[in-house]
Amino acid sequence: MQIGIGYDIHPLTPGRRLVLGGVAIPFDKGLGGWSDADVLTHAVIDALLGAAVLGDIGSHFPSGEAAYKDISSLILLERVRDELTENGWRVVNIDATIVAEQPKLADIIPEMCYNLSQQLGIDITQVSVKASTSAGLGVIGQGEGIAAWAVALIEEIPEKLKE
Repeated sequence: MQIGIGYDIHPLTPGRRLVLGGVAIPFDKGLGGWSDADVLTHAVIDALLGAAVLGDIGSHFPSGEAAYKDISSLILLERVRDELTENGWRVVNIDATIVAEQPKLADIIPEMCYNLSQQLGIDITQVSVKASTSAGLGVIGQGEGIAAWAVALIEEIPEKLKE
């Protein structure tokens, strides 16, 4: 088994959709970035790539490449899952925390867990997503951005399942 940690942060900007864990959330701002800027899914991707020692999200899906402009991060997560499988790994579980002052996310978390579990091909009970605030401190606390942390546990696919 191997463990990886991921982190991502994006600024909140007007004129963008807010997407977290593949869920479009009604809000007056969205996250700025090249893809859909889904910080939760990006943190999960980095945790998985780190656990498998396969680099980071930027080395796999560079900003500025037309193929990734406004792409759903769930598509990127599926590609990472496939790469993990090709390298002999499968996901055991994901634990993630979103840090945002607004909007409130508690009611949307089950849908985020479902989306992540579906893209990873694991049971929803293997995905934990939590939300927290930064108590008014820093850029997140001032409502200027949203961040996410994720930890991933992966294990080698048993030889009998590789066939």
